[in-house]
Amino acid sequence: MIRTLILLAGLSAVAPQPDADAPVASSPIVFSVAAVGDIMLGTDYPQNRLADDDGASLLEEAAPVISAADIGFGNLEGVLLDGGEPAKTCSDPGACYLFRSPTRYADHLAAAGFDVMSLANNHARDFGEEGRDSSMTALAARGIAHSGREDDVASWMVREQRVAMIAFAPFKGANDLLSPDAARDRVASLAADHDIVIVSMHAGGEAGDVSRVPFEEEFYRGENRGDVARFARAMVDSGADLVIGHGPHVPRGIEVYRGRLIAYSLGNFATYYGIRVTGDNGLAPLLVAQLGADGALIGGHIYSFRQRRPRGPVADSSDEAARVIQRLSLADFPDTAPEFDGAGGFRPRPAAQSSIAD
Repeated sequence: MIRTLILLAGLSAVAPQPDADAPVASSPIVFSVAAVGDIMLGTDYPQNRLADDDGASLLEEAAPVISAADIGFGNLEGVLLDGGEPAKTCSDPGACYLFRSPTRYADHLAAAGFDVMSLANNHARDFGEEGRDSSMTALAARGIAHSGREDDVASWMVREQRVAMIAFAPFKGANDLLSPDAARDRVASLAADHDIVIVSMHAGGEAGDVSRVPFEEEFYRGENRGDVARFARAMVDSGADLVIGHGPHVPRGIEVYRGRLIAYSLGNFATYYGIRVTGDNGLAPLLVAQLGADGALIGGHIYSFRQRRPRGPVADSSDEAARVIQRLSLADFPDTAPEFDGAGGFRPRPAAQSSIAD
């Protein structure tokens, strides 16, 4: 597999000043990856729950950081669809968790700097495959790549490097997270003819305290939501360079496995209606990853945002999202968590760097 360098390049006024004592990578800067979790910018079903400004300002505080990266990634909850009937039924229309945003909201995603979106989650088919068709069309029309439906893989060029993103979920019609052999084969195939392979996984429990990685299969309302650690590590073993998780609606820890970064859940990011944003559910981390010439992690930064309805994600001066991810990482991955600087930054531990697999 051909490898390339991904390194953070001047993000914004909210970025910290570089550490003069930090090691400097000898390879030239090529590009960086900014990633967030769940995005749902408002729904007009079963009644109008859209922002007063039609959602135009919901992402504006985070946009400078996302736009500065060469790749901006997010998980699109719900569909981009004008009209249409839901594929699911709601016993209580007043508490109906079906999300339909107008197709014009793809403009907001493009303006914020998103380049690729996951459409593999439990709301991607709220309006059937027709709804996912519409989401794919709306994103593509704005130059945003996508993956989610079975056999749908994003493949595009970034600074003369070929990048792939494949999104997995344990739900009907998606690239199947519960078929690990097929997933490994697919990622290995992508790694053979792409410079960088990014894997997205919508997996893990939702109810109760799900902030810890359990290292076993998780279930929610009787559905198998996968064994996230087993799956993510298998993807790296198969050639993935970066694994981005979402689904539990709260942040989880991160680890450096075989030199590659795995973020187990980036939680919610911009969920305007219908999804609880109190407590840790309201934390909205924005992770920027820096990868080296061989695809291994050099370092990164967790920018802490918090959802403040009706404003959307706003910068959090208390840095709570970063502190929570640091705590969970050290608790769940005592041997493979990165080294944190206490201000949102992280990098592989020196010992981990010396043991990166070829």
